Amino acid sequence: MVKRLLLKELCRYNLGTFADIIYRNALLYPNKQAFIYGDMRITFSQFNSRVNSLIHALHDMGIKKGDVVGIISWNCQQFVDVYGASMKGGFIASPYNPRLTVDELDYVINYSETDTLFVGPELLDTIDILRPHLRNVKNFVLLEGSSPQMMTLHDLLISYSDQEPDVQTNEDDPTCIIYTSGTTGVPRGALYTQHCFIDDARTLAIDLGVQAEDKHLQITPQFHIAGNTWLRTFFYVGSCNIIHKFFDPEATLQTIQDEKVTHVSIVPTQLIAMLNVPEVEKYDTSSLKMIWYGASPMPLEVLKKGIKMFGPIFGEGYGQSESGPAISHMSRDEHNVLDRPDEEQKQLMSAGKPDISVQVRIVNDKGIDVEPGEVGEIIVKSKHIMVGYWNKPEDTQNTIINGWLHTSDLGYYDDRGYIYITDRKEDMIITGGENVYPREIEEILYRHPAVLEASVIGVPDPYWVERVHAIVVLKKGADATAEEIIAFCKKHIARYKTPKSIEFVDSLPKNAAGKILRRELRKKYWKGK
Repeated sequence: MVKRLLLKELCRYNLGTFADIIYRNALLYPNKQAFIYGDMRITFSQFNSRVNSLIHALHDMGIKKGDVVGIISWNCQQFVDVYGASMKGGFIASPYNPRLTVDELDYVINYSETDTLFVGPELLDTIDILRPHLRNVKNFVLLEGSSPQMMTLHDLLISYSDQEPDVQTNEDDPTCIIYTSGTTGVPRGALYTQHCFIDDARTLAIDLGVQAEDKHLQITPQFHIAGNTWLRTFFYVGSCNIIHKFFDPEATLQTIQDEKVTHVSIVPTQLIAMLNVPEVEKYDTSSLKMIWYGASPMPLEVLKKGIKMFGPIFGEGYGQSESGPAISHMSRDEHNVLDRPDEEQKQLMSAGKPDISVQVRIVNDKGIDVEPGEVGEIIVKSKHIMVGYWNKPEDTQNTIINGWLHTSDLGYYDDRGYIYITDRKEDMIITGGENVYPREIEEILYRHPAVLEASVIGVPDPYWVERVHAIVVLKKGADATAEEIIAFCKKHIARYKTPKSIEFVDSLPKNAAGKILRRELRKKYWKGK
């Protein structure tokens, strides 16, 4: 009987790729749970088999290495299967935000040149409308359930071999496009290679101190850079990911208790929702090692309540869709300053210190480094920043200069290396963890027949942290209500981008060149905050 040469077999795939990681975990932890999704419990060996079958199916459909595979879905195990097949098979995964309107999806799917589109069951009606406009999409695959309108992932998985595919990926091969809106509201795709994602996963694993026995609860959307990086980080070290399709505060707490979750990543609004669950103290959350927050600033009072309820287990990360995302973080220990003088507590308002393997500078308009306490633009260099914007070379050249990613975020740093963000890029609003760009909404407002001028800003909100607020000047003799304008916006843009409040004024403040001054509009809302 020939003995299996396990160590030799572990060398099948190239180092620095997720093909190597997927296969390694399957051989070394074959019966260990890799993913939990509802009633599904998928081992590392089973995941490898699912990925292999999907790669063979895609090859049979004419999809080759380097082709774009689109995904429009909420969180699910099947979403992860497509991610895995892309990383191991050399395809480029292109996940889209299901919240986008039909017009927005029309643009971004065509822009990405998607060949095959995997669809969540909640999006079937949307895809029916989009089909005639998706000029490059040859195949539509339903991720969950069945439909007479398209083939299903389940049928592909049971119809094709789970043997190892005859394909190799390299660390410089592109593997994923993550989307971020530009200042004009037109989405741009940040392109990442295998090596980018490996390096970033390694950085986050160090930040979090992840061990193979840990369990991560995935409530962050898998189409976001944050959800993507948390998923692959825990997979990278051979630990378990528990997937929730949507965020529900009670279900989150119940799963933490039942599955003994050790790590969860949230946005501030989700912590607020969890703290407001009736009898929140009845849930056993003692297994938690880390509650990580990001995407938008955490109000200090909310953080204090969170620490009182869950303990001193909070960590923070700062990053962007273009940065991989790791830029800086603040550890659990650095959060443990609430009983210290105000000067020491100030660090809680920071974005932490630069991550391992990340270099951060703050520069003025001439590219010269500023001194501590002086505001400038945050620029970043690492091996996991994007390689560039998909099919937008000019934008890439303007964003990555001499190897440095220019974030357009303004901030300063102190003598200890803590980074403080003072203004967000191009007046961006972060509401409920979602990035919203004012100009995109203003373009819609200007379509309304009664609107003469409009400006959109973020204003403080106890739940959303920031809410989208529109300030409108009506045309002479025209009439419109706030409800009417909000309803108009909902027809043209995603609901999370739609203004939650409208303010009518006689005129908007402008500079000498006629540019509307958003900073002046914000003053009365943010004074003292």
